[in-house]
Amino acid sequence: MIWNLGSINADHVYAVPHIPAPGETLAATALTYGLGGKGANMSVAAARAGARIAHLGAVGADGGWMVERLESYGVDCAHVQRREGPSGHAIIAVDARAENAITLFPGANREIDLDAVKQALDKADPGDLLITQNETNGQVEAAAQARARGLRVVYAAAPFEAGAVRAVLPHLDLLVLNEVEAQQLSQALGTPIEELPVPQVVVTLGAAGCDWIETATGARHHVDAPRVEAVDTTGAGDTFTGYLLAGLSEGLEMPAALKLATRAGALKVGRHGAADAIPSREEVAQAAF
Repeated sequence: MIWNLGSINADHVYAVPHIPAPGETLAATALTYGLGGKGANMSVAAARAGARIAHLGAVGADGGWMVERLESYGVDCAHVQRREGPSGHAIIAVDARAENAITLFPGANREIDLDAVKQALDKADPGDLLITQNETNGQVEAAAQARARGLRVVYAAAPFEAGAVRAVLPHLDLLVLNEVEAQQLSQALGTPIEELPVPQVVVTLGAAGCDWIETATGARHHVDAPRVEAVDTTGAGDTFTGYLLAGLSEGLEMPAALKLATRAGALKVGRHGAADAIPSREEVAQAAF
């Protein structure tokens, strides 16, 4: 079982000819609404990959449709909390080169009741996985409780904040971050990524694939990504991480799980949208890369 303490957002996605510069007013050419948030994206990806996943998070009074959407993809939402204020939401600009710029309002994602999270994790079994990211409150507390219960703890270090990563590091089995985040973390801690106090690190490299680092030995293993034409990179990293967790949860060794995750991420960048555009396991298996 995978337990995900993660954000749930409503995405407002604007197609723009280029990312607006400071002070620039720019007319969008299209607008779409959908389910997003790094946490929700990862939960949907894991579920679409065939994993059993329970989401631990919160939505506001306006968020019922997001919970229903998560459930429609097979995510267990029994532990999603309801709050009186607004849900989290994101304003996303996507340009003609598939690059994006995101403004995020956390809303209910920062109002999660940690006692309820503890009660949920009381139902977990040793060997289960906990994943969390930096879009909710309670990351360190949940990681510590999960580790004490014998769960494997994974952290996706985005949106990146060195202090947040430093705080959760002692409880981690696996850290997932992108190349820029890895450089920033190494500089902030004054430690090479290969020497971080966490057993395994995965560094995503976009179109170049990813590196898997075993810190006990400093060994770095590279996995190539399929070559694809990107139209929207939103949620691609979350798709990668959700599929990686799904692979690990079903017993795949890390190289096989990473290969599965890179294929899923590559397929995702060819589609517009976030959670609603994440491919199924069958689609990933049949993709002709």
